[in-house]
Amino acid sequence: MTQKELNIGDIAPPFTLPRDGGGQVSLTDYAGQSVVLYFYPRDDTPGCTKEAIGFTEMAAEFAAANTAVIGASKDSVKKHDKFREKHSLGVVLVSDEESDLCETYGVWVEKNMYGKTYMGIERATFLIGPDGKIAQIWRKVKVPGHVEAVLEAVRALDVA
Repeated sequence: MTQKELNIGDIAPPFTLPRDGGGQVSLTDYAGQSVVLYFYPRDDTPGCTKEAIGFTEMAAEFAAANTAVIGASKDSVKKHDKFREKHSLGVVLVSDEESDLCETYGVWVEKNMYGKTYMGIERATFLIGPDGKIAQIWRKVKVPGHVEAVLEAVRALDVA
């Protein structure tokens, strides 16, 4: 699939990927409910761990708003399992080792660190409404306060 810039109101691109604990997850599994799809660079790094724990701590609030939370990175299912176990995570983690999902959602980007350029995952979150359309997009996410902002947007959707 060619990469195009996704915008609010676009139909969320479908996916089916292997998940932590075995099995697969498809966007269609969540038809009729909202989905928070968040992309993060790597399991068990400080920012990614804080973000995953934040979503886990608010899991009940997301569930109460009929919203599933799915984290996606290029890490293997085995790494996801270790990450989930180590931090008692309560969100679904999907493995996008081929980076198809990252590319489709436009988060596989050129990054720069210490003067070196490389390809990596941009920390980004997509809120997909129960109608399958993208309701909100956060790019270049800063972890502090992010989970709360996403929950607020989910609750606003629920009211609309």
